Amino acid sequence: MRDFNLPGRSPVHGVEAMVATQNPLATHAGLEMLARGGNAVDAAVAAVAVLSVVEPNQTGIGGDCFAMIAPEGRVPLVAYNGSGRAPAGADPAALRAEGLTGIPETSPHAVTVPGAVEAWCRLVAEHGRAGIDAVLARAIGYAETGYPVHSRVAVDWRVSVPKLARDPGAAAVFLPRGGAPGVGEIHRQPRLARTLRRIAAEGASAFYTGAVAEDIVGRLRALGGAHTLDDFAAAAGDYVTPLEGTYCGARVFQMPPNNQGVTALVMLGILAGLDAAGAAPLSVERLHAEIEAARLAYAERDRWVSDPASAAGVVDRLLDPDTAARLRGRFDPGRAADLGRERPRVKSDTVYVSVVDRDRTCVSLINSLFHDFGTGIMAPESGVLLQSRGVGFTLEAGHPNELGPNKRPLHTIMPGMLAEGERAVMPFGVMGGEFQPMGHVHFLTNLLDFGLDIQEALDLARVFHDGTAVRVETGVPEAARAGLVRLGHRVAPAGEPHGGGQAVRIDWREGVLTGGSDPRMDGCAMGI
Repeated sequence: MRDFNLPGRSPVHGVEAMVATQNPLATHAGLEMLARGGNAVDAAVAAVAVLSVVEPNQTGIGGDCFAMIAPEGRVPLVAYNGSGRAPAGADPAALRAEGLTGIPETSPHAVTVPGAVEAWCRLVAEHGRAGIDAVLARAIGYAETGYPVHSRVAVDWRVSVPKLARDPGAAAVFLPRGGAPGVGEIHRQPRLARTLRRIAAEGASAFYTGAVAEDIVGRLRALGGAHTLDDFAAAAGDYVTPLEGTYCGARVFQMPPNNQGVTALVMLGILAGLDAAGAAPLSVERLHAEIEAARLAYAERDRWVSDPASAAGVVDRLLDPDTAARLRGRFDPGRAADLGRERPRVKSDTVYVSVVDRDRTCVSLINSLFHDFGTGIMAPESGVLLQSRGVGFTLEAGHPNELGPNKRPLHTIMPGMLAEGERAVMPFGVMGGEFQPMGHVHFLTNLLDFGLDIQEALDLARVFHDGTAVRVETGVPEAARAGLVRLGHRVAPAGEPHGGGQAVRIDWREGVLTGGSDPRMDGCAMGI
């Protein structure tokens, strides 16, 4: 339990339902949907749709989505991969011939076909109770009549001014007076509102065919993209089987590749064989173990994880207990490992929603444009800002994750689910681009190893090895920083905080729901 003499917040408790998001407007939209007879799926999509309007730096309908659902709190889970594919005309050799060694963040080649709208519409149709028209109503209202810009959003918006200024459509919408809106200013997106109305009336086809698709494809082709209307018309997500690991007796579920969720399971496999007894939550011993487990797991991810069609057998290999044992054998408690040159790891922006309803259906849903405001490219008539997810590909010839026609890239956004036996006990997620596996593991071990409550586990200071240095948040004690340096780590300030997160935990015996929301963002958990 937290020290009530210090600043902070308590976990939120409820009995009927709980919604946790990173923006109060979205949390309210989810609760409102539940009050109007919707279920957890309807509430989660309503909340993420609002976030796609009021947090345009973090997400949008031009992005991707992943979801895990525990119907009435039961395992097996339903999992959906709503990530988009590269266009059929994608040509890595042509990009290499231009002298590119990677895909630029603001390039049309970074735009994969957005998967979020298809995922929302399908999940609501097949697992919800309300129609997509009702689910999108609150988001449409905010886009049309305006919403107040929240504090963290305003900070990220200011940083992105140079990117937004590159694109006339994006600048017109997101730099309305020549700069980013300030905290508390009202911002509107009327063209996006019209597009959302079309989707509410016609479903996903309103996005992937007709005027909206023509607007998006026309803009991308004008910039040199290979996208076609056929690429958009063919867009479809997939139901997939989630991956499972165990830690401290709990079942931990993650999305399979092309998602990076397996990285968290590899980390947990390494840590499960280490003795955490006696370590404090922010001790150098604990932080060193997590940093080293992450470096080893991320190296495996970078080598193997891609579109599953390009990497047969990868999951079995990574989740084999022998892999965890092999990697654990490389861990030295007294020294940072020399892993050679490590690839720089990108933090980026995402939204995550955790919902449990009165039937105890759990939804863990995540949606993203990848980088702040995605590529910064806007389809001018439809108001759709386009994601930069194609940056997740490599241009290394022959690599499993090499850009290719109709391929999905290595994807960073990870919804998580914790279960005990055949019951789900916690939908959870921690955002932050490539930080996310580290964030999942830090949060889960805070709960399971150190006994922190759900809000304390989200609050606790974080570290992340970004490929060049261990970036530490200001809450990490000086003694721990100095200890990491003595162990051979290069330590530097985090600058901006690492990610954000939400979770809702079910106490099946008491019938109580407990929620938490990360103070690094603007949001809250609310229960009824």
